[in-house]
Amino acid sequence: MREPTTRPRPRSNRDKLPGGGAELLSLLAWLLRRPRRGDRRLPLLWLVRPAGAGDAAAVLRRFVGQGTGRRVPHVVLDLAARPETDDVAAVLRELHRQLCLEAFGAARLRFRHYPLADWLMHQTLAVGADPGDSGRAALVRRLRDWRGRRSTEEPQVGGESGLGTALQVLLWLLRRAVPSAVFRIAVSGRVPVVGRQYRWFMRQQYLAPRQSVTFLGFAERLTAGWRDGEQPAQVEKLLLHAFLEDLRQAYRRRFWRPGDWRRTAYPVLLLDRVTVGGVGHTLVRLLNDVRNETGRNDPLLVVAVAADPPPELPAARPLREAEQAYEEWTEALPETRRLRRAAAWLVVLRLGGGDLLPQPGVPPALVAPDPPWWSRRFLPAAVAVTLLLGLGAWANGRWAPDCHPTLSGRVKVQVVDGECVGYSDSAAQVFNSDPGQDRLRAVQRRIFAQNRAAEEVWRRSDRRRPYLTLVYLGTLTGNRTRADEESYVSEREELEGMATAQYALLKESAGADGAALLHIVVANAGRQMRHAGRAVTMLEELAGDDPTLLGVVGLVESRTTTAAALRELNRVGLPVLAPNLSADRMDENSSLYLQISAPNRDQARLIETYARQVLRVGEAHVYYTTGEDSSLAEDLYVSTLVDGLRERFGGRLTRLDEWRTGRRLTVECGYPGVLLFAGRWSEFDGFLRALKECGSDPPRHLLADDSVNRYMANPGLRASAPGNLPVTYVSKAALATCAALRAAQARRDDARGSFLTWVRADDLLDPPRCREGGGTAVGERVSLAYDASMMMVRALESLAARLRHADTGRRWEPRSVNPVGVHAEVLRQNAAGGYSGVGGVIRYGPDSGEPVAKRIALLTVARVPDVDAEPVEVFHCGAADGGPDPGCRPG
Repeated sequence: MREPTTRPRPRSNRDKLPGGGAELLSLLAWLLRRPRRGDRRLPLLWLVRPAGAGDAAAVLRRFVGQGTGRRVPHVVLDLAARPETDDVAAVLRELHRQLCLEAFGAARLRFRHYPLADWLMHQTLAVGADPGDSGRAALVRRLRDWRGRRSTEEPQVGGESGLGTALQVLLWLLRRAVPSAVFRIAVSGRVPVVGRQYRWFMRQQYLAPRQSVTFLGFAERLTAGWRDGEQPAQVEKLLLHAFLEDLRQAYRRRFWRPGDWRRTAYPVLLLDRVTVGGVGHTLVRLLNDVRNETGRNDPLLVVAVAADPPPELPAARPLREAEQAYEEWTEALPETRRLRRAAAWLVVLRLGGGDLLPQPGVPPALVAPDPPWWSRRFLPAAVAVTLLLGLGAWANGRWAPDCHPTLSGRVKVQVVDGECVGYSDSAAQVFNSDPGQDRLRAVQRRIFAQNRAAEEVWRRSDRRRPYLTLVYLGTLTGNRTRADEESYVSEREELEGMATAQYALLKESAGADGAALLHIVVANAGRQMRHAGRAVTMLEELAGDDPTLLGVVGLVESRTTTAAALRELNRVGLPVLAPNLSADRMDENSSLYLQISAPNRDQARLIETYARQVLRVGEAHVYYTTGEDSSLAEDLYVSTLVDGLRERFGGRLTRLDEWRTGRRLTVECGYPGVLLFAGRWSEFDGFLRALKECGSDPPRHLLADDSVNRYMANPGLRASAPGNLPVTYVSKAALATCAALRAAQARRDDARGSFLTWVRADDLLDPPRCREGGGTAVGERVSLAYDASMMMVRALESLAARLRHADTGRRWEPRSVNPVGVHAEVLRQNAAGGYSGVGGVIRYGPDSGEPVAKRIALLTVARVPDVDAEPVEVFHCGAADGGPDPGCRPG
């Protein structure tokens, strides 16, 4: 019928079975084997062993108890060998003790309800004169101690100091007050999760627990003396019900706990030498009643061996009919348990008389089945390791040690193609950990420190001052660099310009409620702005959460990826102020775009006019580069500059060619015309190295575009340049050199004089700029980014003044303005005559984001390796201050 779950062992002469014994053992093996799905109902087997029959209990004891490996949880009790005073409580206590042993090749069974009930029955509550030592208070104290919430010995903190007193109070809270509060909550049964065992006692049916209102009242009724008024049968049923409830919970199967599925065999209780009316019979009868009255199944199989059948079911079936008897019992159980028959769970079998007979082929030992493979002990660890490895691989692809989320500040970053893309306003995330980029990291940390300072000043002003956030979006990673080479000069200088604007606003008077405060978020779009789309998506989320975010500054390079980013930022509704971008028609990508530098057509005009009016040369050779992994179509800066030069020089442009690293330039040695480098700064070092071959016969007039400013700001690269080759290059901020700023301060130019004061400060830029006796140069793009930031700041201050009228003491409400409105205010102010910036007046034409007649100049360095010599302005176009465009003229 059924195959027993057994493993063969060597047979001995003791392994003899009565007639039908094989069927009995097969039935037991099947009953004890737990199904993979669901659970089966287990009967109360009563084996009648008449006088003269063999010792069936010994066979059963060996059958369930002598297996190897995973054994069936079992308890064998010889009731004749136990004290005559044993009652149901004592038998349950012994059953609990043996089942708690970790001796069956699996995790031990854990009991929660039965030990509490049994412990309560051993408590004596005496009523005394002292209320603290009697009744409910004593029970509470003992129960709390029993739960292990208090230590019998509490450490003492000596000393009369305040620290000692504080520690004593803390220890009292940890050891008395907190556990006491938790205990009170638990025994109340009113809070989910905690105190489940107490709720169970109040919801079960024995001893009418609802009459006690609280668990503590019910617990008092179980203590010695107090329970004398209760029905003994009800008390015994409560104990048994609690014991079976613990078994039910131990055998629950929950999909999130694979360990539950390792219990593959039901526990079995073997009662030997049971007598009718004795404690064993009483236990069997109570089990039948509890199962009937509660309507719940339990995982305990009971086998009782007695000389006589139970009075509840005196008719016994032959042992050979064990399986048939079980099947008939299974069919009848629903009806008999509904009627609460006294023998509803009983199956009575009779052993035949005579000696036990050997039964070849019947295994003498039962072994618990192996658990499913997915519930093995190694699996949770293997799954955890796999998940950790997978999470590590995922996190390694998404983040890096220098690029990861943080709980400090507003930070959102992700590793994309090996670059850290995202934004940060906190020193917890500083972009670029490459060697040689210390100054780039230093200015980020300065900005983040000033962010905290701005927040503190705003808080102290009771949030009266206007407050705005600007995002710097640039290319802060991805360049190949040497340890002694600074590869992010443009980005660093633009950040320094924004930091200077932030610093200037922090220096305003504490009572200047109309002066704005600036918060800066640094964002990285990756090399050549290739990941600008991903960065803009992150900034869109930030703009939705932060109403103070009013614009974006930066973008660094004019490329197709930059144009795509402009279109996305326009869709989001964020204005963009670009200090350095100069490709023609970039404003076509965004109606909210404002350019600070002159467009490339003005640069082409400057170069051609200089060549014609000052150098008086007729021909020009132009070489262009687009940077690594880029093309002319993708590089809008180079392509529009080349187009402008081609248009301005016309037929005088006798050579226009792309230069690549390794190409020789000996053909240009001694060239009398204009040799123009119209490419990216990253290739200019190689371009000069190629001209070294000319020796004492270099080209007469070497000119370069404004990108070369990044090369000129890098002393490490300039050291290897030829010393006999002067270079003249375009500058977009010639009015912000140290010499120009000193001259402006001397003639009391407030805008440029204040800017000079800020960049000289000890606690801003590292190193400070334009110190007396030489000092470090300001940097080409510092003033441009400063002007871009201050244009937005002044527009917000103007809006705030109009919104608050004379009531400047009102708190600033960031949602009272929006980015588009601030952009419109910038244009409104500009229409009145332009913005007087440090780098020159900034004026925009109607429906255009490109400046009109913005000042642009040519600077000359006689010896490129001489980094201490300040460049000299030789030519310029555009207006320095208000008034009409003066055109182009020598410096």
